[in-house]
Amino acid sequence: MNQLLINIAAQSLASMINGQKVVVVLPAYNAALTLEKTYKEIDRNIVDEVILVDDASPDDTVKVAQQIGINHIIRHEKNKGYGGNQKSCYRKALEIGGDIIVMLHPDYQYTPALIGPMATLIANDVYPVVLGSRILGKGALKGGMPLYKYIFNRFLTAAQNLLMWQKLSEYHTGYRAYHKKVLLAIPFEQNSDDFIFDNELLAQIFYKGFEIAEITCPTKYFDEASSINFSRSVKYGSGVLRVSFQYFLQKAGIGRARIFKGL
Repeated sequence: MNQLLINIAAQSLASMINGQKVVVVLPAYNAALTLEKTYKEIDRNIVDEVILVDDASPDDTVKVAQQIGINHIIRHEKNKGYGGNQKSCYRKALEIGGDIIVMLHPDYQYTPALIGPMATLIANDVYPVVLGSRILGKGALKGGMPLYKYIFNRFLTAAQNLLMWQKLSEYHTGYRAYHKKVLLAIPFEQNSDDFIFDNELLAQIFYKGFEIAEITCPTKYFDEASSINFSRSVKYGSGVLRVSFQYFLQKAGIGRARIFKGL
């Protein structure tokens, strides 16, 4: 199934994404050393606009972004967190008329080469949301994911699939593509400003009835790549389980979680 999705995407690239405006958003924090390399591998024959949101980095992320010619640069004067950064990314992408919004981390952990296949699946109405999965295949461990994070990922994903009645290979990738109709239908502004934002967003998407596709994504783990430490990972894991239980209770008709208000 995964190979079929990739084949459909590859065959459709000649369509120029069916006239859909593709916007890549880069949520950045201390990305000065990897930003240029990431940006240069974004195929501008496919991508119409690139947005970088810098979350008050103490390094030269904004300076590098200006030097390499990114047109849309937003700098938070105070750190708003990973979720807060994404909110700024999506607001700006929708503001400039993006039809397909692809979130790519500028730390070069995920390959920009998958932007085309991910965006094309959406542009051809195959799926409204596509995730780049590190777990499909052997990309995670081969790319250097620490063993404890891999085990943690597998445990959390199994629990989430059970509680949310889904079959994703992972919920924790930072490589995601959305059609604008999804972001417009989901109250993502109600979500956390922390790392749990991603999981709250997926819970909202499933609750709203949208389907999600996954494609295999190789990843790289190295010193400059962003990552959260063990204690933050534990906090994140507890938040993931909380969101999953909230979803379970909401679907059962006995929950009143804030993130589902209005859906």
